[in-house]
Amino acid sequence: MLALLFSSVLAFAAPTPAELVGMLTTIDDRQENSGDYKSLVYIENKQAGKSDLVYQAVVYRRDADDKLIILFVKPQSEAGKGYLRLDNNLFMYDPAVGKWERRTERERIGGTSSNRQDFDQSRLAEEYTPAYVAEEKLGAYAVHHLKLTVKTGADVAYPVADMWIDKATGNTLKRQDFADSGRLMRTTYYPSWNKLRSESKGADVYFPKEIRIIDEVEKGTQTTVVIQEVDLKTLDANIFTKAWLESKSR
Repeated sequence: MLALLFSSVLAFAAPTPAELVGMLTTIDDRQENSGDYKSLVYIENKQAGKSDLVYQAVVYRRDADDKLIILFVKPQSEAGKGYLRLDNNLFMYDPAVGKWERRTERERIGGTSSNRQDFDQSRLAEEYTPAYVAEEKLGAYAVHHLKLTVKTGADVAYPVADMWIDKATGNTLKRQDFADSGRLMRTTYYPSWNKLRSESKGADVYFPKEIRIIDEVEKGTQTTVVIQEVDLKTLDANIFTKAWLESKSR
């Protein structure tokens, strides 16, 4: 009887701190490409009492140098607008005024509920310290529920996040972001994931096929990001510059 009880306790033992960091590192490593990354994304923003906003954008990443560009291509009224991440700084360019402005990590991309982290590479292990909450069920999925607290010096949109990680696959299924005050700011779902073989990495690169973001402050507002195409071929180094992004609006 004692042996059975002891084995039951072992079966439900929470992951160690090192194992928790390992979960985050696995998520980061899976989404990182040793080469470059390009994707075509569809962004739909719904807001109560207003017309839906629908965009297409191209995302360019160079993970080795932490560089990112989000370039809007549709509709025509938004074409040429873009965001550039360089050296931990996020800049926004509006061709209508021909001006660059520095933005914070909470910047609403294109006025939607999305922000930089939804399009960039994952840096969870670098930016957050994880703690275990519980082993839970999320619908039909058995998940690890983690609480993440931002590390000193890390620049993130929200200092605290809860994450639900699929035990079977190790992929993120749900995330909730909180302000310093403890207020829930947004809830994000990742209903499905895809992967593509990277020749430069010699392994698969994972990416969410769809991201559903619910704004918990502006009730009735939600954004859906659909990643339609992914290309892992090497990109021109000149792409990751202000001059290149400005040239797309001429």
